[in-house]
Amino acid sequence: MGTTGLVAYLLLAFSVAVVSVLFIPTPTNHLLALNGSQIKVWPDLELNWKVMVATVIGFLGSGLGTVGGVGGGGIFVPMLTLIVGFDTKSAAALSKCMIMGASAASVWYNLNVRHPCREVPIIDYDLALLFQPMLMLGITFGVSLSVVFPYWLITILIIVLFLGTSSRSFLKATELWKAETLLKKEMRKPQGTTNSRVELLIETVYEPLIEKEEKTALQVIVFNLKWKRILALLVLWVSFLLLQIIKNGLVVCSTWFWVLNLLQVPFAFGVFSYECRKLYRESRDRKNAGNSESVCEAAIEWSAPNLAFCALCGMLGGTVGGLLGSGGGFILGPLLLEIGVIPEVASATATFVMMFSSSLSVVEFYLLKRFPIPYALYLMSVSILAGFWGQFFVRKVIAVLKRASIIVFILSAVIFASALTMGVIGIEKSIEMIQDHKFMGFLEFCTSQ
Repeated sequence: MGTTGLVAYLLLAFSVAVVSVLFIPTPTNHLLALNGSQIKVWPDLELNWKVMVATVIGFLGSGLGTVGGVGGGGIFVPMLTLIVGFDTKSAAALSKCMIMGASAASVWYNLNVRHPCREVPIIDYDLALLFQPMLMLGITFGVSLSVVFPYWLITILIIVLFLGTSSRSFLKATELWKAETLLKKEMRKPQGTTNSRVELLIETVYEPLIEKEEKTALQVIVFNLKWKRILALLVLWVSFLLLQIIKNGLVVCSTWFWVLNLLQVPFAFGVFSYECRKLYRESRDRKNAGNSESVCEAAIEWSAPNLAFCALCGMLGGTVGGLLGSGGGFILGPLLLEIGVIPEVASATATFVMMFSSSLSVVEFYLLKRFPIPYALYLMSVSILAGFWGQFFVRKVIAVLKRASIIVFILSAVIFASALTMGVIGIEKSIEMIQDHKFMGFLEFCTSQ
């Protein structure tokens, strides 16, 4: 019920924005002025208070963002525009560089970590293959919509969607905190007196670090790597990258431009359909054999309606992420929790997915020369360190306190901080545009590229 409510909320807010395009006229006499105002602003990389503040914020944002599985783009873009002084497009490109660096470091750290409850990889490759294709397809669609939507509408969507997902994540974290508190109380009781609810919680979610077979660091890494699944994601990644590179050299709205856009659909649905068949068949076979164990980390039945629902969620998350310039992490993270994935695995899987989607954007932005290389390398270095140490520190805290809900609280806090920073900046910029009598309506896609 909670998952359905969350998706219904996101769909309603996004649908209102999309439908409004049909009813608001689009004058064309303001397009030249708008396009002409998109000027690159690249400050020099030098040691000053702006760079120091950006370093601190970037380190904290990357560390907490990767732990929560949301990246932190909603914090990086305002930081780079307000404090360092970059233009919006360059800030968005540098933000992707930071997310890529932090997520790559986080994935490397997670490859060295064992699953807290089961003898399976901590990254759920089935869920990654299920959501990644639809997220990438949705991001492409969302980026196209961002060209059309006015700034004030994007600001409203940021506030509504970020506050919605943040609130839902906070409620989920509170539920987990209460369950963990109950578990701690019951664990203090003598053996045999634990009630059935807590026993179920121990077995399915917080099975306390039972003695496991000792493994070396190399054995853990090899066990966590599933090369066939990674290869499938790499093929998808390369396919999307090649299509984007070729498309960038074409005339906007030409025949081949639309052909290449449409070619992304079969690539995405091909990988998604492959994973759907795998999950459906394994789930059916286990059910027929009387095995109630889930095929992957999600605690849902892999029926046709649920698989279609996951496709919808992936497309929605990617579209909103592409529209708002934040990636799909802020929807994927809460969604994984809603379908029953434990926080540690949700964080590791969402970060793994983000590494692919953000790196695709970084390569494309590099080819388009959207960011200065020195700043990108510096900020990526900061994010790589932050991603590793953020995971290390939070994992140690979780191990001491025995509370995985900390990850969900961090996720909620990062999304809420993004809503505040991007919302305040968006409102301020919208007010300035009104005062300067700038065009506030929808743009035409073909003439505003």
